[in-house]
Amino acid sequence: MAEITQFVGEKPETPLEIRIYPGANGSFQLYEDEGDSYRYEQGKFSTITFQWDDQTQTVKIGSRRGTFNGCLKKRLFNIVWVTESHGVGIETTSPNTVVHYTGNRISVKRK
Repeated sequence: MAEITQFVGEKPETPLEIRIYPGANGSFQLYEDEGDSYRYEQGKFSTITFQWDDQTQTVKIGSRRGTFNGCLKKRLFNIVWVTESHGVGIETTSPNTVVHYTGNRISVKRK
């Protein structure tokens, strides 16, 4: 989740809120590209894999794969551990953990 924007690239450095729903393992891939061209067809995009391990209560954020013009070298990921009273609804919420991501693999354990 992120702030509402009116167009691609309006607020490229806005932190992304990553919500983790404990109870089972899960994963997804964050895909990003320039947003205003077809250069993704020539491989100009990046992906970052997120994996939640419910047993160890750890989210693993993989190394960034790929790049494109305007690709942010550093990102802020606001990690939210969802409970019945925290991280529900469509509004962004206060993070439990803030990750300063530089494109390298990182693991974050739930506290």
